[in-house]
Amino acid sequence: MSEQINKRKAEHITLCLTDQVMGEGITSGMESVRLIHNALPEIDFNKISLSTTFFGQEMATPFLISSMTGGSEEATKINRNLAIAAQERGWVFALGSTRALLENDAYNDSFQVRKYAPTTPIIANLGAVQLNYGFSIEQCQKIIDLTEASALVLHLNTIQEVIQTNGDTNFEKLLPKIEQLAKTLDVPLGIKEVGWGIDGKSAQRLANVGIQFIDVAGAGGTSWSQVEKLRSNDPIRKQAAEAFVDWGISTVESLVTVRKIVDDTAVFASGGMKTGVDAAKAIALGADFVGFARSLLQDAIESADAVIEVLATRELELQMAMFGLGIATIEDLKQTDRVKLS
Repeated sequence: MSEQINKRKAEHITLCLTDQVMGEGITSGMESVRLIHNALPEIDFNKISLSTTFFGQEMATPFLISSMTGGSEEATKINRNLAIAAQERGWVFALGSTRALLENDAYNDSFQVRKYAPTTPIIANLGAVQLNYGFSIEQCQKIIDLTEASALVLHLNTIQEVIQTNGDTNFEKLLPKIEQLAKTLDVPLGIKEVGWGIDGKSAQRLANVGIQFIDVAGAGGTSWSQVEKLRSNDPIRKQAAEAFVDWGISTVESLVTVRKIVDDTAVFASGGMKTGVDAAKAIALGADFVGFARSLLQDAIESADAVIEVLATRELELQMAMFGLGIATIEDLKQTDRVKLS
């Protein structure tokens, strides 16, 4: 089983380097959001600050490298380059699913990146459904210890698991297990989707049991039904996957509905994010952090310097958007009325 996980992770990387994995007929919704230009900003561009905090830790930016990979040879290089870049630019770094870390020690280095990012918040990641397949609180703590993570996020991926060969599809009575984990861990526990979004009611239920951050991970970017369709040798599952090519809640709709309902829970926006202008829109709609994933993958294969250049570009784009709005801080951007949904 562990070798199958490593093979699957390697296949995921290969497929995600192509455009075949994108959803069709649905977008992130960012094109429907308009920021109202301020021709007389009355601020100095050089004094615009992107600084914010991640659970009390000062951060240079409100950006997140979202969960992508781990558990394969290629993933070791990718995560090293991403970790170096995150440390250099002040981004939060989320690992791919760490299930493989406990089931096969062949590629432990792909998850153990703290040496490359000594002060960066690192988020470990595990499928929430694994709590129904024998993963205990002690094993979750072991993942945190092995990765030296600052937080743990549980991902929700129902449709993916059905299409995936031998996927884990028993999502019954997960909420009580999530609540117990939230009460027990000594680091923040979050929830993320994998690209189909989270609705407001689900977010409320999660916040009620102690979840401290929610990554809406909306539709409009990578579609994991498409990824698993391309991997599958089952003609029935491949055909069924096609019906879900436009499935999900767009990132904008998910972000707006979740932010409206949860007040004391941090909200991250990912899913089809392309530019720092998208980030400005997301923050103006209430996001605390904005995540980028697949758009960094090719550069992460190349080098840490290539990733650093992309991260710096996203930061400049955000600063320029804030300048165009006449806003000098991230906190003020969260409160701006210079945003409208068309």
